[in-house]
Amino acid sequence: MKSLQELVNINESNWKNLEAIILSASNDVAVLPKNEGQAATALYEAQLSVKSPIGALIYETGGLLVDHGWLRVLGSGNERLNRSLPAWNLGKSYRRFGDAPLFLLIADDVLGGFYAINAGGLAEQEGLGSVFYYAPDAGEWENMEIGYTDFIGFCCTGDIAGFYEDFREPDWKEKIAEVDSQSVLSGGEIISVEEAWTIAADAIDPHH
Repeated sequence: MKSLQELVNINESNWKNLEAIILSASNDVAVLPKNEGQAATALYEAQLSVKSPIGALIYETGGLLVDHGWLRVLGSGNERLNRSLPAWNLGKSYRRFGDAPLFLLIADDVLGGFYAINAGGLAEQEGLGSVFYYAPDAGEWENMEIGYTDFIGFCCTGDIAGFYEDFREPDWKEKIAEVDSQSVLSGGEIISVEEAWTIAADAIDPHH
């Protein structure tokens, strides 16, 4: 595994690019403050350089809460989003830190939907490097045909209301205020995000 020093070259960090996208947000985006120690640990565990947009977001933030917490983008963890990207992926997309992932879970939503970068584990031939979305209503993974940076752009300036319009009642903000970032709303009930993941994992084609 690469050392933390090898992964952190601030001069080549992708953070300025991401920060500009976040600062231009028209959607509600909360940048969660990082804890220095947690950020260093998470970057090392992820084995991603800050030159990569995912590495930069992990190292510089505790994560993002988008649209009043409807969408949670994983970083290095924070009291309001109490899981880091590498720790959340452990046992799901790889068995040990440093292993090549089959996919990389990058975000999830209050409905039990999951966003992941495909590294061959979601679809072998199509969409390598693309963000896929597990739609709980359809029960399948769908290729969004965008990369990670464009996904952050979608979170910040995309039509999130349109993307989710069939699943939002007029009082959705009040409803999701009762759901923390470790939980999701499924069929009117609050269940853990871990439980929601087992449903999404079942939809991954085992032949991939």
